[in-house]
Amino acid sequence: MRDIVIFGIIFGLIPVMWKRPAIGALVFMWISLMNPHRLAYGPAHDFPFAMMVAVITIAAVLFSREPRQYPVTLPTVLLVAFMIWTTVTTLFAISPPFLVNAEWSRVIKTFVMVVVTIMVVQKEDDLKKMIWILALSLALFGAKGGLFTLATGGSYRVLGPSGSYIAENNSLALALVMSAPIIWYLRLQAQKRWMRHGLEVLTALTMVAAAGSYSRGALLAGAVMMGFLWLKSRNKVSTGLVLLLMIPLVFLAMPEQWHERMSSIGEYKTDGSALGRINAWYFAIEVAKNHALGGGFMVFNPAMFRVYAPDPTDFHAAHSIYFQVLGEHGYIGLAIFVGLLASAWHMAYRIIKKTRMHPELKWAADFAAMSQVSLIGYMVGGAFLSLAYYDYFYYVMAALVATQRIVIRQLASAVKKNVLGQNMDMQPQPALNTGTAHAGT
Repeated sequence: MRDIVIFGIIFGLIPVMWKRPAIGALVFMWISLMNPHRLAYGPAHDFPFAMMVAVITIAAVLFSREPRQYPVTLPTVLLVAFMIWTTVTTLFAISPPFLVNAEWSRVIKTFVMVVVTIMVVQKEDDLKKMIWILALSLALFGAKGGLFTLATGGSYRVLGPSGSYIAENNSLALALVMSAPIIWYLRLQAQKRWMRHGLEVLTALTMVAAAGSYSRGALLAGAVMMGFLWLKSRNKVSTGLVLLLMIPLVFLAMPEQWHERMSSIGEYKTDGSALGRINAWYFAIEVAKNHALGGGFMVFNPAMFRVYAPDPTDFHAAHSIYFQVLGEHGYIGLAIFVGLLASAWHMAYRIIKKTRMHPELKWAADFAAMSQVSLIGYMVGGAFLSLAYYDYFYYVMAALVATQRIVIRQLASAVKKNVLGQNMDMQPQPALNTGTAHAGT
């Protein structure tokens, strides 16, 4: 049944994708973030939906008569620079080509479709669809994982869909932490009470599911993010009450082994996992010192550890977006990546500043604020996880680019109407015809 539904939805949307490339980009984003086909057990499970949708969308863009412009902003320029740099480092990678090329192909497809999304999502209606997809693509795992955690008393770890970036429990936890502020944004925009309460419950379940992953990095990210969410919220009283209720819900739902694992955060000197991560971080520094371009994709492997790691027998993944990029793409790659994070944050700040005096654009200010909260979750939680190329961050950035474009356009339109109105007021008015006849000579 799931296979039929997934095939029906995606194939049914093909004519719409061809006519409107923005819909194709959004369908690809949904497939990429949610991996709905991985929830099926038949032919849909391994069907190349993402490739099919990408080809149709790119073809629709090329054959469309509508003008498509890639906006020149700091985040968009840095995104292209990162694409180019990671391609260059791939050419000089020190790991086996079959490993490097496969990962480059996976990452570059993500970047290309983010670029396409930036080009085609230009209308406010399409942007709001994009935000709903950003929120609800992971909300299913948040709701399901949260209920599962509560029902089992947190005795089992919550996992993501197989074969995806978020299959592993720690990765899913960070993804859920990042999505919670976007779900909360929908709650801020909801007009009906039942919808607001439903989205509040969904946000809470998402955070419970993140805790149910047993990820210590997600716990740190969630704690920092919730504090920042309160700071960015319009109604600090209601938001504070929800957050205060959420904390005991999480802690009371979890068993003793969860509390023991979380309490080990400060005991890194005796924690084997923490020591392994530190070994991997030193490995990344050594690779970057010896190779200006970095080691290329997939450099974190046992063979390379035997050459560059302080403890060559203790192999670990990067466990940090920053050290992952440093080891794979060197200090230049890390500078571009950090610049991308910082420029996305600054773009959100500019949107908030531009819309401060315009109540009709409050939705844009709210989204920019919640995007900053999501970015905080990614930057903090990502310090302990290997998710440098995870789609969610890049799509949040793309949504911010679209938001800024729409805000600038609407503000310019408002200024133009204002100027035209003032000019009309300044025009000399014709004399009134009183209807009185003048006598001729």
